[in-house]
Amino acid sequence: MKPKRIVLSFLLILSSLQLVLAQDKIIQRNEEVIQCKIKEIGLDEVKYVLPEISNDLLFAIDKDDIEKIVFENGKEMAFEKSLKNPANYLDNRKNALKIDFLSPLSGNTTISYERSLKPGRSIEGELGIIGLGIDPGDENPGGVFLRFGYKFLKSPDFYLRGLRYAHLLKGSYIKPALTIGLFSRQNYYYDYVNEYGDDYYYYGDNRTETTVTGAIQLVLGKQWVIDNAFLIDLYWGIGYGFSSNYNGPNYYYSHTIMDETFPMSLSAGLKMGFLW
Repeated sequence: MKPKRIVLSFLLILSSLQLVLAQDKIIQRNEEVIQCKIKEIGLDEVKYVLPEISNDLLFAIDKDDIEKIVFENGKEMAFEKSLKNPANYLDNRKNALKIDFLSPLSGNTTISYERSLKPGRSIEGELGIIGLGIDPGDENPGGVFLRFGYKFLKSPDFYLRGLRYAHLLKGSYIKPALTIGLFSRQNYYYDYVNEYGDDYYYYGDNRTETTVTGAIQLVLGKQWVIDNAFLIDLYWGIGYGFSSNYNGPNYYYSHTIMDETFPMSLSAGLKMGFLW
């Protein structure tokens, strides 16, 4: 009887082991694993049964809590949170061409291009053509500046099932940005001379100076997208700046720098553009 009992026990263990190995696995984002049998994968949740408890009792788990499912045949199905799932934004236009609407009033025209990389992230590059605009100081400026930034779109303070961005490029954001510029402009210098008693005479000297400037800033802004076609981008930035020519608080077309001893840089703008 003993050998028969051993064989039966071995077969029972083998059968139980096969049952365990044949089960599906739900791997959660907190790394916990649920051994189960998947019954249904819906839009928002996955339903399953636990054979060791009951085949009639149906359990459910939110898809946003699942990292992946490993089926009994070895195939896997990965899951992403609704907020960051690219499949939820297939109809969103991911490229934007913008112009800084007020930049021509200050002596330059700034054009920027933004591309969404994934939900919540995008890159932006700007080209400023100095001299293409109004010249209120009659300085005859000419040159360019470039600005590059990596944009982080603000995520919600709390998550709800099925939550997603209204548009990939819409919302409040923070953007570390690097700016570099090269331009020339005319400055008028005066030399005062007292040669005839108490009468003062001045001699003017109109000089053309070349300036190299740059800034590292943290840019805060908000972008509105209208009908997946038109956008408005309002922003301001603060950081550190440098210039080869300091003359008190000065405007360098892409930003303002306070002075050499306090090199804080500021920038602001209003962009408008189209998506495609």
